[in-house]
Formats: sequence, C-alpha cells, structure tokens
Amino acid sequence: MSGIKGFLETSFVDWPGRVCAVVFLGGCNLRCPFCHNASLVTESEKFPDIPVEAILARLAPYRAWLGGVCVSGGEPTLSRELPGLLQRLKRENWAVKLDTNGTRPRVLAQLLAEDLVDMVAMDVKAPLDQEKYNRCAGTPVNLEHLAATISLIRQSGIAHEFRMTVMPLLHTEDDIGNWADQLRPNRATATRLKLQNFNPRATLVAEFGCSPPFSGEDFDRLQSIVA
Repeated sequence: MSGIKGFLETSFVDWPGRVCAVVFLGGCNLRCPFCHNASLVTESEKFPDIPVEAILARLAPYRAWLGGVCVSGGEPTLSRELPGLLQRLKRENWAVKLDTNGTRPRVLAQLLAEDLVDMVAMDVKAPLDQEKYNRCAGTPVNLEHLAATISLIRQSGIAHEFRMTVMPLLHTEDDIGNWADQLRPNRATATRLKLQNFNPRATLVAEFGCSPPFSGEDFDRLQSIVA
C-alpha cells in the first residue's frame, strides 16, 4: 500500500487549537466527487515515498512550537506503514492526530489500543443513509463499519471531531440536521461537530468544480443547525 507522499511543516487549521505539521499518506478506498486531494487518491503511485527519517528530521527544528503531527491522506488506515509511522512519532514524543473516513474500524481499534493516537477526526460524508452516503462517497460503503468507527471514537476517551464537507448539489438542510442529530454530543463524550463548505477549486470529478458552494449566508444558517 501507499506510503508517505507529502509533508506540510506547519498548519493552523488541521488540529483545533494547535499548530501542527501534516503528513499525507496516499491512496483511498472512497471516490468522493468533491475530494480536494484527488491526486493522492487516484495517482499516489506517481509521488515518491518520503522516508520516515526524513520526516523526523524536518520536524526537529519545529519541536518548540508545534503542538503535534496530523496524519492525513488519502485514507491513512489503508497503509501498512501507518502503525510504524505512529510508533516512531510517539517514540519521539510527538502528539498525533489521525484523519480517517471511518471505513476500517479494526485498524483504528488497534491504534487506539496501542495508545498511538491523541485525537481523531472522522469525515462523515452524509447522514447514515445508504443511498445518500454512496452518492457522497462516490462508491458503495459499509454503513455498519462507519457506525462501528463512530462508536469506537466516541468511547475512546480522546479528543475527537466529526466533520462533513457540504455542497448544494449533494446536501440538503434536512440532511445536515439528520447528520447532526446522529452525531450529537452528549454528557459522556466531548464530541465536536464541524461543517466545511465545499471548495470548487479542485475536485475529483471535474463537473463538480463547476458547482457553486453554499453562499456565506446559507452556510452560516447550516452551521447554526449543527451548533
């Protein structure tokens, strides 16, 4: 499976409340038409692998002010290199955030059991409705696996968020309300819900790049539903 394909030394948006570095692993098992990392999804083999040692060397000068490392993709849990990468980061005393689409709960369960993750962000593409989810993911998905991952994350005891990229072509106001109801925080969990407005700048399916995002006013109204 695909290894480390990209590295960003500093990000102010990938870990809520922290400045972090971002490591990108290639390959994904979904084909979300609005995906903004399309090259990592469909052409990851064109990017050379970056050795873990090179990542650690580039991280070293930033230790004093980075709050951790976000491991993203693509879909990181597809990579055989993921456990070893997280082990190396933890041995170097880096906090780790994992971005995932939630399709591989067994992998996440093992990472959590080994205490290799400090925060998880799961992209939940739509309400857990088979037809809607398949359309947003661009391929058939196993909703039982997604539900298992959601439950696992909520019971993990670590910081976590569920986020959804929304666009008028795929999501209605009712969809967003149902999504929020299914993931609503309770007193036992510190769940954070986040909407992201679709950015047409780069998409996996070219036609989606011609579709407008929600207006600022409409997006504010959708965020109020989630809040």
